[in-house]
Amino acid sequence: MTLFLKYDFHLACRTILKEHLDALNISYTLGNLGELHIKGDLDESKKEALENSLKKYGIQFLDDQKSTFVERIKSAIDMMLRDENAKSVKVSTYLADKMNYSYSYLSNIFSESTFTSIENFVILRKVDFAKQLICKTDLTLTEIAFKLNYSSVAHLSGQFKKTTGLTPSTFLRIMKNKKDYAEEV
Repeated sequence: MTLFLKYDFHLACRTILKEHLDALNISYTLGNLGELHIKGDLDESKKEALENSLKKYGIQFLDDQKSTFVERIKSAIDMMLRDENAKSVKVSTYLADKMNYSYSYLSNIFSESTFTSIENFVILRKVDFAKQLICKTDLTLTEIAFKLNYSSVAHLSGQFKKTTGLTPSTFLRIMKNKKDYAEEV
C-alpha cells in the first residue's frame, strides 16, 4: 500500500525545533527561514546536546553568516516550489518579499557563495521535484509540468534532459526497470 503525503516542511522543522529546545529548557524565539534566536547565553553543553539531537533530522547549525543566508534563500525557493499559490509569482518577486531584501542583493550573495545563479538553482530544484513526482506519483508529464509551473511539457523535457542527460520518459523507464529488478531479487 502506498500513502501519498502532503507536508509543510516549514511547520515540521518548527515543531521539531520547539520540541527539542523545550526538552533542553532553552529560552528562544523562532525567526523566519532558518533563524533561531536564543534568549540569553547558551552554555556549550546545551548547544552540543541540541546540535546532536537535531542531526538525525538533517538540521545543523551554520557558523558562517553568508552560508546561513544562502541556506535561507534555498529554503525559500523550496517553499515557493511547493506552494500552489506561488505559481503566478516570479521567483525574483517571491524571494524579495520573503527575504525582505532586493533581488539583486540576494542574487549577488547567492552567486558569490555557490558559483551559480539563483535561476540555475531553481531549474535544478524543479528537475529534482520532477524526478520525485515521476517516481512517486502517477501524474502525467503534463500534470507535472503544470504543477512545477512550466509553460509546456516540451519546456520541462528540455530542462530535464539538459540537467540529467535523459528525457523524463527515459528516466521513468529506467526507474521502473530498476524497481522491477529489485522486486525480482
